Amino acid sequence: MFFGDSITEFWNLDASFPGRGYINRGIRAQTTAQLLLRFRPDVIDLRPAVVLILAGTNDIAGNTGPATTEEITGNYATLAELARAHGIRVVFGSVTPVHRGTLATMRFYVLRPLPRILALNDWLRQYCNAQGHGYVDYFSAMADAHGKMRRQLADDGLHPNAAGYAVMAPLAQAAIAAAVGDPTHT
Repeated sequence: MFFGDSITEFWNLDASFPGRGYINRGIRAQTTAQLLLRFRPDVIDLRPAVVLILAGTNDIAGNTGPATTEEITGNYATLAELARAHGIRVVFGSVTPVHRGTLATMRFYVLRPLPRILALNDWLRQYCNAQGHGYVDYFSAMADAHGKMRRQLADDGLHPNAAGYAVMAPLAQAAIAAAVGDPTHT
């Protein structure tokens, strides 16, 4: 199961993972606080073996108002604790980079400062290692040498296009396979 914001919502899981039947529970513009509100009906009640959570970019952007790093990380931890309490394995995806290739992309770029993205990803990586959760480093696979999204991976600067999702899919599949403990589940 994939759970998150617009980056998840726009992901055509059937095209990226043919025959897997993965469920997509992404809703555009949502923050981690909003994900908490719908975690029970959209994840727990569906009883997936694994949930891959991709969120945080809209928290950084302040979609529901300013959010401190501590508030965001607290929400991540609560999502993971709820999943674990219900026997659901957790994989977190890193916050993806953004770029400012055109004037149109600036609106996403200016609201998502690189230092905040890096801080959240660092916290997520450490948290996942300490708690035994999976971690998918989309950021490193999609960023250029300056920490910006490679332009060919996101037309609007934030949301992956087909090429962007093609980079993300094998990373996600490997993390899911590791979470279920089945190396053949690729």
